[in-house]
Amino acid sequence: MKKIIFATGNENKMVEIRQILSDLGMEILSQKEAGIQADPEENGTTFEENALIKARAVRSIAAGMEENKDAVILADDSGLEIDHLNKEPGIYSARYMGTDTSYDIKNNALLERLEGVPDEERTARFVCAIAAAFPDGTEEVVRGTMEGRIGHEIAGENGFGYDPIFFLPEYGCTSAQLSPEKKNSLSHRGEGLRKMRRIMEERLEEGR
Repeated sequence: MKKIIFATGNENKMVEIRQILSDLGMEILSQKEAGIQADPEENGTTFEENALIKARAVRSIAAGMEENKDAVILADDSGLEIDHLNKEPGIYSARYMGTDTSYDIKNNALLERLEGVPDEERTARFVCAIAAAFPDGTEEVVRGTMEGRIGHEIAGENGFGYDPIFFLPEYGCTSAQLSPEKKNSLSHRGEGLRKMRRIMEERLEEGR
């Protein structure tokens, strides 16, 4: 277990992943960097189910590749839940209004849907489920969350996706206005990755 392959082609995610898992002492590759092409249908009903679907798809391909057969496959499924909108966009966050629609358009559309809604009713959270498919056939899934609310305008350039409208009252800014280091310490993906890191550290200590 010397290599991690993350089932994503999103370079923004890979930056966060490498920052958080760098001290594991394992090579960390995206599926593209590992020479794996997989784009399974995410037809699960929860973040956890979709993360497992992606991890299993990449695991099945990696198992047939000599250089990747012993790799740990990680995958995440994440999204934004807005309470006032019945937890939309939820598991459809990446596909909300179409996968080719820019996040500027998506974010503005969500702000319009919440126009006039008071702050106390704009509660929201980022959710990230991270699944691991290990070479021995075992699997693990963890969840991380970050609580906040939807702001009233787009602000910040440090994040991506819905970060510019996700307001953190205790910091007085959106998650796109946080430094990368601060965001990693607070984010849903950061929490999920740290939980998964602990699981992997235990397995490494056990020699599994």
